[in-house]
Amino acid sequence: MSEAPVNPEELRRVIEDQLRLSRRLKERLAAAEARAHTPVAVVGTAMRLPGGVDTPRAYRDFLYADDPDLRALGPIPKDRPSLRAVHHPERGTAGRSYVDRAGFLDDIASFDAAFFGISQREAETMDPQQRLLLEVSWEALERAGVAARRQDRLPVGVFVGVMASEYGRRFVGDGDYSRIDPYHSTGSGHCFLAGRISYALGLSGPALSIDTACSSSLAAVHQAVRALRADDCRYALAGGANLILGADLMVALCQGEALSAGGRSRTFLADADGYGRGEGVGMVALMRLDDAVAEGREVHAVIRGTAVNHDGASSGFTVPSGPAQQEVVRAALADARTEPSGVGYVEAHGTGTALGDPIEVGALDAVIGTGSGQGDEPVVLGSVKSRIGHLEAAAGIAGLLKVVALLGEETLPAGVQRNDGRLNSLIPWDQIALQVPRTGVPWPARPGGRVAGISAFGLSGTNAHAVLAAPAPRAGGGPEPEPGHWELLTLSAKDPAALTALAGRVRTALAGRDAAAVAALCHTLRAGRVHFGHRLAVVGSGSQDLIAALGTVRRGVTAPTVDRVTFSSRSECDEALERALAALARAHPRLAAAATGSAAPAARLGGVLAALGVRTSVAPARETAHGPVAYLTAAGETLPLVADDAEAAPRLLADALAALFHGGADLRLELLAAPGARFTDAPTYPFQRKRFWVEESEPARSEETAAAVAATASSGPRPVPRDPAEISAYLATELASVLKADGLLPAETPFCEVGGDSFTAMLLTKSVEQRYGVELPTLDCPVEMPVGDLLAYLGDQVSAATGGDR
Repeated sequence: MSEAPVNPEELRRVIEDQLRLSRRLKERLAAAEARAHTPVAVVGTAMRLPGGVDTPRAYRDFLYADDPDLRALGPIPKDRPSLRAVHHPERGTAGRSYVDRAGFLDDIASFDAAFFGISQREAETMDPQQRLLLEVSWEALERAGVAARRQDRLPVGVFVGVMASEYGRRFVGDGDYSRIDPYHSTGSGHCFLAGRISYALGLSGPALSIDTACSSSLAAVHQAVRALRADDCRYALAGGANLILGADLMVALCQGEALSAGGRSRTFLADADGYGRGEGVGMVALMRLDDAVAEGREVHAVIRGTAVNHDGASSGFTVPSGPAQQEVVRAALADARTEPSGVGYVEAHGTGTALGDPIEVGALDAVIGTGSGQGDEPVVLGSVKSRIGHLEAAAGIAGLLKVVALLGEETLPAGVQRNDGRLNSLIPWDQIALQVPRTGVPWPARPGGRVAGISAFGLSGTNAHAVLAAPAPRAGGGPEPEPGHWELLTLSAKDPAALTALAGRVRTALAGRDAAAVAALCHTLRAGRVHFGHRLAVVGSGSQDLIAALGTVRRGVTAPTVDRVTFSSRSECDEALERALAALARAHPRLAAAATGSAAPAARLGGVLAALGVRTSVAPARETAHGPVAYLTAAGETLPLVADDAEAAPRLLADALAALFHGGADLRLELLAAPGARFTDAPTYPFQRKRFWVEESEPARSEETAAAVAATASSGPRPVPRDPAEISAYLATELASVLKADGLLPAETPFCEVGGDSFTAMLLTKSVEQRYGVELPTLDCPVEMPVGDLLAYLGDQVSAATGGDR
């Protein structure tokens, strides 16, 4: 049986269909591949590092300071008695540490608990690492221009590197557990370092605490990059923390002779004798690069690729593996789609050990040095550990923050100091394509621009490497504000002192800024900040106007609530309204969609107000020939929007919004940006810190404990409040005592804002039950309930349980 002849037209269609399908599949594969390697932008940074370094600028100045003796190392602080007690200068002394110097932070006890809604009781119990991470997380988001309103549940992932949590040990002395309360678990556990940030800031992305020892924080960055690429979150916070609070780890490291007797990491040097320990906390805010550019974020550096691996079956559990280090560097370069010859600088792990440094330098040379086949200009090496100590779990983020700072500069700082001794003779410096300069040097010339690597190797055997690059220069010639552009500058805080301090910082930041820089600063402060209850707002057409206004404006007053705003316009003035809408669209291009269209001019002006978050009701305009064409009425005040001079509409709108903002209105001011305005690094929140610190416990003798109990019993029972007024007063006093507050709590403040939570409710209920000898229902109430309402509710329960009246 013969086959039917093939129809050429049908065959052509089949082939075309297959080709189209093949092209679509290739496009999808290419898109998936690109997504898997998409670059990630560093859009915000924050830190607390030895030497008082607490801003990006301070870190940059520290790194480039031309002082060979500048190192952030010092003696053990007086408030670490256990560390001081175990010190003995002689190596090999059993149970002792021969180290009495490290890179300590200046102040780890102070914290603005009220800002984060944490009670004094909980703040005392909380590991200071949690407190510091809260602060740097907030600052990193503010520097990125990301307003983390708790109610918005922003899709931010949190990835925190941690190795030790030693603060909780001071609550237990020789088996005495009487100082442990319900907050001990949430204050000490590793998981709560990441979880606390997400809870306090209301973030919805993944929250992971990662412990791989010394590579923890760079492994956290790796996980953050992966989460962003997988679209698990739109923003990410990645970093780590390390504090030296207990004697156990210090003694263990000295018994293994891992530490330098002088407390300093002498990286790459011939007299390297171990690493010097250091404390620190750091955080970066990250986004996919294309999203950051689309949102107008300032990009400080680009993470092109990251990798993590393990030594595997090496020559020893804690011995570094050169082959594994080569593998992780190659993997990071492959992820970055960067050739080894493109790397100009590496921030080495560089602990300053006789064994570790030669292994690491050899591995780097095999991949990016002689092994890369590059030209004559060698790769520059450095390690910040020689200046601030080895921050262990936070070492990776300290190094990454250093690389971010270096990528923005024309030169690289010295890798070792001028007065340091010879380089390590076990490293063949004259045969490799790596150098450690003793003075500042220009960035090595590379075709792809400035590219740097950073390594972190964990004692656990987990290695991490990241490849970073300088961001592409911004394209010039874009839109800019018109001459005389009016800007609304808004500031807020949770208390008057913080507002005053913030106003001072902003006045300093405004000095000398041109119109574009002023527009960027004001846009950031309006759209990139959470707005709190204590507020001020000023309007000006330049930096000097705004500086003068900030110097005279009333500050530190709780903002009244604007509960009703009406919008009125004169119907016979459509032409003036059209001109005003056109002026607003020119001054604020992002409002153009609301300002233009086919609707009536008054309706479009109402749309502009709605887009800015102004909730209005419409009221008839007053019959007058000389009043404003359109206006708002709020708190009995008339706020003109359009006058006879329609070109004044941008200034009038700014004035009206300033009054509403100061009055407590919940505005959304993202669309008020001037032409070309982008987010920029602006002054961050001035935390109002208090000291929260539990001294290390002394074991109590049993006879002393018994005497204390007997003394309490002999004092006799206290009278039990029965009168409703007495019950109310007792409950208010008891709640303040449970929270360890300085005084009675404001009745109108929500329970959660004074640090109240389920633990607080349980402790309060238990205390009341013991006092009255009754059993109460579980205190189940919304944490947003005002304190006064909660106490009234509990008082009713007490009265019902005791048979009293309320």
